[in-house]
Amino acid sequence: MNVLELAKQVIDIEIESLKNLSLRLDHRFEEAVGIIRECQGHVVVIGMGKSGIIGRKIAATFASTGTPSFFVHPGEAFHGDLGMIKPGDVALLISYSGETEELLRLFPFFDWQKNKTISITGKMSSTLARHTDVALDISILREACSNNLAPTSSTTATLVLGDALAVTLSSLKNFQPEDFARFHPGGNLGRRLLTKVKDVMHTKNLPVCSPDSRFLDIVRTMTVGRLGLTLIMDGEKFVGLITDGDLRRALERFEEPMKLVAKTFMTTSPKTADPEELLAPAEKRMKEAKLGSLIVLDGARTPVGVLQVFDGG
Repeated sequence: MNVLELAKQVIDIEIESLKNLSLRLDHRFEEAVGIIRECQGHVVVIGMGKSGIIGRKIAATFASTGTPSFFVHPGEAFHGDLGMIKPGDVALLISYSGETEELLRLFPFFDWQKNKTISITGKMSSTLARHTDVALDISILREACSNNLAPTSSTTATLVLGDALAVTLSSLKNFQPEDFARFHPGGNLGRRLLTKVKDVMHTKNLPVCSPDSRFLDIVRTMTVGRLGLTLIMDGEKFVGLITDGDLRRALERFEEPMKLVAKTFMTTSPKTADPEELLAPAEKRMKEAKLGSLIVLDGARTPVGVLQVFDGG
């Protein structure tokens, strides 16, 4: 068997495990969602080894999709980190065998504090499954490992079930892109959905010409301004815009372009933006109109900045 055949076999085995997982979803999944939805605290995800690694990702997915969550290592929990878990929290415990000692010895604490518990396990008759309020079945026919030993299909099933819980809860809460962005302000989505035009627009030394400025003066102003445009101002009044594209078209259309003045070929009604509007819709308008820039006007229709398509990152 060659390399590609081996790789495809691994993928096929894991896909089959996920199909079986989907077919087994039942009322217990609904009960688990109900418990988490009613939770007044956090979902505390706990797991050892590979289950712990997957658990960290599940906790992160919960947290980023509107369900407060964090991960606790069971070994550390038994040596002081149990103090992180409050009475209103729900414990989500992950163990394929359902017999992981580090998890089982936490139950006296959960019982004393009256925490709701959910298990993700491959053994529904295990100690873990029997002692949690709801047990979710991730049993598989075999691991994708050639020796049927290394956690592969089982960890994939765990991860996908965690995603199913998080996304289901997110949908039930009507979690929107704007909500996601608030938890990811440093990411591209957060930037687009939370950043305002005024936060990224150019405001210093904006290139300005008068309606009677000559062609070469306009070129020099645009070169110094380095924005590919110049604002045309009649005193304090904004009357037009000239871009580098306007310059090229003027060179093609007019026999003696060097004799032109700004008012002859300026755009008198350019697309504009408001400094208080969100960056996302402004970017959308620019892309739809295939524009490189928007002039930002305040309430008095006075230019206060220039927004360029690459300003948003």
